[in-house]
Amino acid sequence: MASYDFSNDVLLEIFSRADLKTMKKCRVLSKECKDLTYESTFIRPHSQRTSTMVGYLLQCMKIFVYGWRDRFTSNFVSIANSGLEPKLTRNVLNFLPEQAQIVAAVNEGLVLCSPRIYGENWFYICKPSTQQWEFIPAPNRRFYSDDTHSVSVSESDSESDLDSEYSDEEVNDRVVSNEKLWHCEIFDSKSWEWKQSDDLKLTYDDFFKNEQGVSACGGIHWLISNREQDKDIVLSFDGHKEEWTMASLPNSLRRKEYCEQIALVSCEGNLGLVKVSFKTRAQMVDVWVLNYEHIWIRKHAMNLNKECYLTRFHSFYSADTLVMKDMWSVYFYNFKTQKFVRVTAGNQNIDAAYFIQTDFELIQLKPEYI
Repeated sequence: MASYDFSNDVLLEIFSRADLKTMKKCRVLSKECKDLTYESTFIRPHSQRTSTMVGYLLQCMKIFVYGWRDRFTSNFVSIANSGLEPKLTRNVLNFLPEQAQIVAAVNEGLVLCSPRIYGENWFYICKPSTQQWEFIPAPNRRFYSDDTHSVSVSESDSESDLDSEYSDEEVNDRVVSNEKLWHCEIFDSKSWEWKQSDDLKLTYDDFFKNEQGVSACGGIHWLISNREQDKDIVLSFDGHKEEWTMASLPNSLRRKEYCEQIALVSCEGNLGLVKVSFKTRAQMVDVWVLNYEHIWIRKHAMNLNKECYLTRFHSFYSADTLVMKDMWSVYFYNFKTQKFVRVTAGNQNIDAAYFIQTDFELIQLKPEYI
């Protein structure tokens, strides 16, 4: 069978016209094909030619002076539009039956929301690009719950399989122990019900450093810090095996330094670690990626310009573009071209940001037989 060696320009023309599912399947053809589809020079023409919704859902909060009430709104920002300036679309979740806070999202475009901030939670699962939604009941509370810690959503290739992880803290005052249990339940979209999973066992010296779990390699990952041992570790939940695992950081990141930020990221489909060191009017960024042999490989080392100094690293938009965030704005910084774009949400505080890349095809969220 004959083989052909296409240039990147030819591959870009071919892949940028493929629908989202086909494009993602092309990533397994070769490393060159995979790398190409994560470049910002590819994401923009692909979004325009296939009408793909790609960008960040911004969970914003507007504070009212009288009564200190908070109101959550969800905006969408994209830099893949045909214009030169970023496009901000407001209130993209106003099709839901009530105001809801974004709890989690997956890159493929499913968003999990909850109308309740405190107390017993029920949820809505939705696809903003098609304005579809379904109601998900609250998990069964078998223990006294102190906090709802995290929810993750994952999609299968059929875009109809949903797994949601819910965890709360079990409080047991009768046992004197340093062990703290997180009770976990999994939502099965095929049966449309919650099922109990294995508890997560941590200690009272462990705390979560990132509120948003990072989805990568078929699982969700958090950065955990231990106060007593003064070290950080990566906690992972495998969505297929429903197992908890822990991994160490690279040796050079185990030595904590003054004025630094360490964050977990999804980097070109892999789990990554970013270390940001704050120097005098500059930021030094090191990026590490966990390969398939579970070895940390250093991928990037860069200096950010002075415009990024007062911001905090959030995620990778593409292979060459970082997303930074402060209270009122998000920033897109291409470290190859050194182009810097700022997007503000007006008088609203940006509480969280979620990357999505999705199409406009209708899907079946809930099985017909339920």
